[in-house]
Amino acid sequence: MRILHVGKYYAPQHGGIERYTRSMAEWCIARGDAVAVLAHQPPGRWRSVHDRIGGVDVYRAGCLAAPLYTPLSPTFPLQLARVIGEFRPDLLHLHLPNPSCVTLLASGAARRLPWIAHWHADVPADAPDWRMRAAYRAYRPFEQRLLRKATAIVATSQPYRDASPALQPFPDKTRIIPLGVEEAPPASPMDSAWPGDGLRVLAVGRLSRYKGFDVLLRALAAVPSASLVLVGEGECENELRTLAHRSGIESRVSFAGALDDDALLRCYAGTDVFVLPSLDRGEAFGMVLLEAMRARKPVVASAVPGSGIASVVGDGETGLLVAPGDAEALAAALRTMQDAALRDRLGSAGHARWRARFSLAETATRMRTLYEEVLAHAIG
Repeated sequence: MRILHVGKYYAPQHGGIERYTRSMAEWCIARGDAVAVLAHQPPGRWRSVHDRIGGVDVYRAGCLAAPLYTPLSPTFPLQLARVIGEFRPDLLHLHLPNPSCVTLLASGAARRLPWIAHWHADVPADAPDWRMRAAYRAYRPFEQRLLRKATAIVATSQPYRDASPALQPFPDKTRIIPLGVEEAPPASPMDSAWPGDGLRVLAVGRLSRYKGFDVLLRALAAVPSASLVLVGEGECENELRTLAHRSGIESRVSFAGALDDDALLRCYAGTDVFVLPSLDRGEAFGMVLLEAMRARKPVVASAVPGSGIASVVGDGETGLLVAPGDAEALAAALRTMQDAALRDRLGSAGHARWRARFSLAETATRMRTLYEEVLAHAIG
């Protein structure tokens, strides 16, 4: 098969979708497929480039800026035509939401190919930012046309699919295939990363408002024996640093910034508990939960209604779920996690759950089977 992924960004840029796309692409390469990716340069890099990573041809269209998380790329349609002409894919795997994918609707070469629309998250129609709400009203008709054109749609969990307004018109062609993460090499714990003694807490993600890291800092203030390593960058970093200072916990919080893969694995190896305190369905799945479970670490996560988080975490089995935005409940969960025997039991169960349901081999095999079905449908 010749598979072309179309997404916002690609490795080495960080993010759950970017990590999954790379893993899936290289997994298919190892099985004899030819794989290419069309994505964007980081904002501010205007020149389009073509390189090769892990056997994958990666085409990046120049990007002027990314207001409201939307890459502005006037050359994207030209790059799309170039990639289809040079690579000659059998099918397109679209990673949505991505407004640049709208250009596929005007491309005869793209429309002649079968599409899989991989639905990673909704654009919230009730977003706090009025600009996001206005932009989505304009984008939604094109989003629906993309979904109608797709031969198949993939949602990452049943709860997310059921709660997604955008996917409601397409129940018959929507498949549930969770994300997965590959095996990882053993890593020595990065003990020096934590700024204090006692319970070691790790959180990883973009420092954005919906991630709920402010809630985690308020919870940490109520657990004096715990210290936190917060991995990631983002627009809320200064606000979070100020909150840590005002809460009197800055000596127990390390803002680690972006880490490379080896350093991140060492942080997972060194932590006692992993926390995902997200506030809303902007957290559609939580790949970082899988990374923690792979490392045999218990997790504490927000039970966001309509998100896939609860389908990943077995409450009381592999971790603890708490109400989103509830700092007191999160603090209570952290105090519960001071029990080392409980952490070992939850961590072992989480590792078994990851291997059975969310390993890359398990989920990628299901995705590749869908590729074959979509191609057979196109030929038939």
